[in-house]
Amino acid sequence: MALEILHEHGFPTDGFRSKSWDEFAAPGAPKIDFVITVCDNAAGEVCPVWPGRPMTAHWGIEDPAAVEGPGQRQAFATALQRLEGRIFAFLALPIEGVHAADLRSRLREIGRMADADLA
Repeated sequence: MALEILHEHGFPTDGFRSKSWDEFAAPGAPKIDFVITVCDNAAGEVCPVWPGRPMTAHWGIEDPAAVEGPGQRQAFATALQRLEGRIFAFLALPIEGVHAADLRSRLREIGRMADADLA
C-alpha cells in the first residue's frame, strides 16, 4: 500500500523495498548522516548503534498498516502528508555551519510540530 500511495503521488518507486537496518551496517553500505524513526511504536525502543554515529530523531507517525479495512488507503495518504511536511521542514534547515546540538534539537522539534505548523 505504501508503494501504491507513493506512486499515485508521483514518487518513483522502482526498486523500493523495506530494508533491515543491518543492510546499512554491511561493508560498502552508504554513509548515513541522519536516521529518523517514524513508527509511533518505536518511540520508546532502543535504536541500534548505526555505523558512523549519525544524528538521530523520532518523528512519530501513526502506523497506517495497523489500520484495517477501507480506511487504510486514507491512513497511508495521511502518513505521507505528515512525513512530507516534516521532510520539507528538515530540508529547510541550514545544515552547514549549525552546531550539532542545535541541529539535533531542531530535528527533534520537527518531530513534535503539529501538521498545521508545517504547512
